Amino acid sequence: QVQLVESGGGLVQAGGSLRLSCAASGRTFSSYAMGWFRQAPGKEREIVAAVSRSAGNTYYTDSVKGRFTISRDNAKNTVYLQMNSLKPEDTAVYYCAARNSPILPMSRYEYNYWGQGTQVTVSS
Repeated sequence: QVQLVESGGGLVQAGGSLRLSCAASGRTFSSYAMGWFRQAPGKEREIVAAVSRSAGNTYYTDSVKGRFTISRDNAKNTVYLQMNSLKPEDTAVYYCAARNSPILPMSRYEYNYWGQGTQVTVSS
């Protein structure tokens, strides 16, 4: 079992930056692949980025490549999402998710554990 708590969301102007954090409970954080997802009103929840348990592999959806960076600190049981050059279309509730897996899951259906979400609003 792992519990996830996101933080760092807020309101920012277009072009600005935010850093999301996701703190995980438990002693086996390093066994979990981690993902960041987002869901805008009326839209499906979509993957933003994912990182393997050793941080050796990462994935980014095309719309955030070059702007967002996912990272993790296994000593602190925390995964981060650095978001730069934010656009209004990045506005959504952002969720972190975890799966005990040696591979890098990229579908929301592959993740077992979810945080409660944090709102990111980008104004134009």
